[in-house]
Amino acid sequence: MSAEERRESVVRAAVIEFARHGYRGTSTEAIARRVGVSQPYLFRLFPGKQAIFTAAAERCIEETWRVFDEASVGLTGEEAAAAMSEAYMGLVEDREQLMMQMQLYVSVFASRMAGEDEIGAMARQLWGELFERVRERVGGDVQGTTEFFAYGMLINTLVALGFPREHRIWDGFGEREDGHEGERRYRHEGERRDEHDGEGERRDGRAGGE
Repeated sequence: MSAEERRESVVRAAVIEFARHGYRGTSTEAIARRVGVSQPYLFRLFPGKQAIFTAAAERCIEETWRVFDEASVGLTGEEAAAAMSEAYMGLVEDREQLMMQMQLYVSVFASRMAGEDEIGAMARQLWGELFERVRERVGGDVQGTTEFFAYGMLINTLVALGFPREHRIWDGFGEREDGHEGERRYRHEGERRDEHDGEGERRDGRAGGE
């Protein structure tokens, strides 16, 4: 097995270990044991634990975009948002993928409490890049992109808490099963913004008449 293949094995193992135990609860020994290599060899591939965590976090966010991209290729606007929403529900069924994402947020807080922010800077960069990719895919709508991520974070919370899909708490997501919830939600939000804009124009007109 080549060094690059070993490196890939380390990243996969690290996602599992960090997802299950967090940054501070995961040892490089546990990662090396899962891969089947010695710690000295592990440190030939990565300079330290933080570098391994960074690679695992990058893999987690990049996998999220890969799923979004494949689901929405050739689409834009509401159709792209609906396709990515449906695909994300499938992605977070992989609990280790989901919990790696959640552990990333916890690790940012923990590192900042320790007076460090390297992990935070890395996480913000990854998130910012993901946000921009999604924004471009849905047609540049910042508010719509924000709402898309807000729903995604709620999904993260409900899945992490273990709510079964048949629980009534999922009812607010609408017609998820046939893939139209994103389209319906974005259309509703668009109509709401149009109504708001119309009200503003009517107020401006009244003010001008006065």
